Amino acid sequence: MKSTRVRVILAVAAAGVALTACSPTQAGAAAVVGGQRISSSQLDGDVRELEAALAKAGGSAAQLQSYGSLPQLVLYQTATAKQLTIAAERKGVTATDGEVDQLISTAGGQAQYEQQMLQQAVPPSQMRAYAKASLLASKLAAKYGGGTDQAALQRGSQLASKDVQAVKISWNPRYGTFNAQPSQQQPRIFLTNDRFGKAPAAQAEAAPQQ
Repeated sequence: MKSTRVRVILAVAAAGVALTACSPTQAGAAAVVGGQRISSSQLDGDVRELEAALAKAGGSAAQLQSYGSLPQLVLYQTATAKQLTIAAERKGVTATDGEVDQLISTAGGQAQYEQQMLQQAVPPSQMRAYAKASLLASKLAAKYGGGTDQAALQRGSQLASKDVQAVKISWNPRYGTFNAQPSQQQPRIFLTNDRFGKAPAAQAEAAPQQ
């Protein structure tokens, strides 16, 4: 499997989206997104699924871990997909199963899309949710854009960004402190040294190519 830079799903929706970096109020939650809970047990299962899928595809978790541990990356992708979905649906923006199928087909079909998602730390069972969130993000921005020129697209992204920011994410602190300003020097999504977030030494020392 070819190693690629982990894309943050929020970039699909709009630039400059901020996330809340406070702890969940619900016991056993890895994160709470707009009042909806992502349980630690769900996250653990998704991480195991991703590890198995990577191994089957001949890939390695080490390819992803410049940006965080697998639990951190899977949690981030799951939470931000949920955040985008909630934001869009609050504004009456929806996506049908047929539209999701079309997006996956355009990306090369289910097998190819699944391989792309594995490289983004998205387990196979979450593939359609990620695809739907990406589609909803684009549709939400287009709702505000009013056209296809660059200025309209930028305006749409800025307005969609506000909708997304209104859906707060609370992270369980055991997965680390959210890195609101990632950089080439510090690309990790969460800043932490605990057992949930510490990357292998070789990976922690290597800066990814931008």
